[in-house]
Amino acid sequence: MQTHVAASGNLRHNHLLAALPEAEWARWSPQLEAVDMPAGSVLHGSGARLTHAYFPTTAIVSLQSLMNDGASVEIAVVGREGFVGTSLLMGGETMPSCAVVRGAGQVFRIKSTLMIQEFNRAGPTFHLLLRYTQALLTQIAQTAVCNRHHSLDQQLCRWLLSSMDRLSSKEIVMTQELIASMLGVRREGITAAAGHLQQAGLIEYRRGHITVLDRRGLERRTCECYGVVKKEYDRLLPARIAT
Repeated sequence: MQTHVAASGNLRHNHLLAALPEAEWARWSPQLEAVDMPAGSVLHGSGARLTHAYFPTTAIVSLQSLMNDGASVEIAVVGREGFVGTSLLMGGETMPSCAVVRGAGQVFRIKSTLMIQEFNRAGPTFHLLLRYTQALLTQIAQTAVCNRHHSLDQQLCRWLLSSMDRLSSKEIVMTQELIASMLGVRREGITAAAGHLQQAGLIEYRRGHITVLDRRGLERRTCECYGVVKKEYDRLLPARIAT
C-alpha cells in the first residue's frame, strides 16, 4: 500500500466526490489522502472499527459476508460510484462484513471522525450520502435475490456487467477461483458458465483475464437484477452536482 498527496483532478474521478458542492469540496479536498491499493488489500475486517471512509477511483472493492468456516460471499461491489464506510453514517463504528480490494487501483480515504462531522452538518452532502446508502442497500438486497433465484450464467453476466460499470476497461483481471468465491459457488460452475459465454461470443477468457466482447449481448442474457440495481443508482445519484 502506497500513500501520497491527492491530486485534485484524480479526486473528481469518484462520482460522489465529483458531486460535492463547492463549499464542501473546499473543506474535503485537503483532508483526502490518495492510497494505491493492490488486489487482496483489506480496507476493514469483520467487526473491526472503521478508522477511515474510502472513495475508490480506479480500485474495485468487494463487500463480503464471512462464515464461521472461513467461506465468504460477495454481497455488494463498490467502485468509483460510491464509498466504503456507510456504517459511519448510521451511528455504528463496525460492520459484520469485510471490505476487500478485488481490483487493484486507487482510493481516497478520509478519517472517520472528519466524515462523521461532515455528515452531521446535515447539508447537501448529508442527503447525497444517504441516497448512495439507499442505492447500496438495493444492491445488497438484489444480490441476495439473484443468488437464490437465477442461474449461474445469469449471475455471472450480472457480475461482469457490474464490474465493467466500475472500470474504464473491457478487461477484468480475476481468476475463476476468485469469481467462484465472490459468488459463493464451486469453481467448476464458473468454468462451465464462462465457457457458455465464450462459446456465445460474449467474452474471451484466458489465464485470469476476462475480456468482454459483446456488452449488449451480456445485458440481454443477464437477469433483471442488473437493471434494477443500475436504475436505482442512476435515479439516486447525480452526475455532478449534489442538491
